[in-house]
Amino acid sequence: MKTIRNKIAFIAVLLLSVNFTHAQSEKQINTIEVSGSLGTLKQINAGLLNVGYTEAGPATGSPVILLHGWPYDIHSYQEVVPILVAKGYRVITPYLRGFGTTRFLSDATFRNGQQAALATDVIALMDALKIKKATIGGFDWGARTAVAAAALWPERVNGLVSVSGYLVVNLEANLKPLPPTAEYGWWYQYYFATERGKTGYTQNTYEFNKLIWKLASPLWNFDKATYDQTAQSFDNPDHVAIVIHNYRWRQSLEAGEPKYDSLEKRLASRPDITVPAITIGSDFDGAFADGKAYANKFKGKYEHRILKGIGHNVPQEDPKAFAQAIIDADGFGK
Repeated sequence: MKTIRNKIAFIAVLLLSVNFTHAQSEKQINTIEVSGSLGTLKQINAGLLNVGYTEAGPATGSPVILLHGWPYDIHSYQEVVPILVAKGYRVITPYLRGFGTTRFLSDATFRNGQQAALATDVIALMDALKIKKATIGGFDWGARTAVAAAALWPERVNGLVSVSGYLVVNLEANLKPLPPTAEYGWWYQYYFATERGKTGYTQNTYEFNKLIWKLASPLWNFDKATYDQTAQSFDNPDHVAIVIHNYRWRQSLEAGEPKYDSLEKRLASRPDITVPAITIGSDFDGAFADGKAYANKFKGKYEHRILKGIGHNVPQEDPKAFAQAIIDADGFGK
């Protein structure tokens, strides 16, 4: 009997320890500060992740999902969200894996940054939130993820907004060299391919990403407070691993996961986008800003818009134009 009581006591202490650890983890996650204009910061288990996301607008509104890129976060949409909420939309803005308050549910899960994994995250989030269909918009990684989701699961996408257009990665095509001026623009991909680059990014994340902001949006005079608001999301424990894997995977220097092979095979075939879509070109896109290089990939109702004097972070640099694109793309799908 004494042995049984000791075992019960041990289990009770263990459970208390687990609950305390969980509480501490939740407390740590929720210390991140989020702009009130984005709505309420929430957490939900979805697929492999406990996703941090903000939600704003009426629960009965048409769903909109806004996806950020690297090295950015949900604050790229802090002026877009109020515009959409005023129009009656339910706006969901999640932290991608490796950013903000999003965490992996298991320590054993591979920290994978390949495009199919991120696209699957979006569908898992929609399932968790019981959203059957949404208008999805994004830029940078967020645009690639939105386009991949629209290509793989068009029945889940009412409308699409993609900055820089059709960004689906084809690993075989990526092995072919580009003209020197184009290669120069991707310098950080080659830096990340080295262990020195991984160590450098780990040690200098704050300054490194600030440099990317300046290079990608040379006319955007953001202040320290604006950058710092986003930079806190890079403190995510999986941030470096996801970023490094994303870029090494694109260069075929690291493998993805076999469970995504069928999805990657479909994406490698450069599938057409059949959902209603609006693409946006900006100064960041250079000669490709006119969208002609990828216009034939969009087979549904489609428009391309060009924003001059705007860099890569389109929703934060020109929130009205981005919000209008979301509203119009949503209208295309109805």
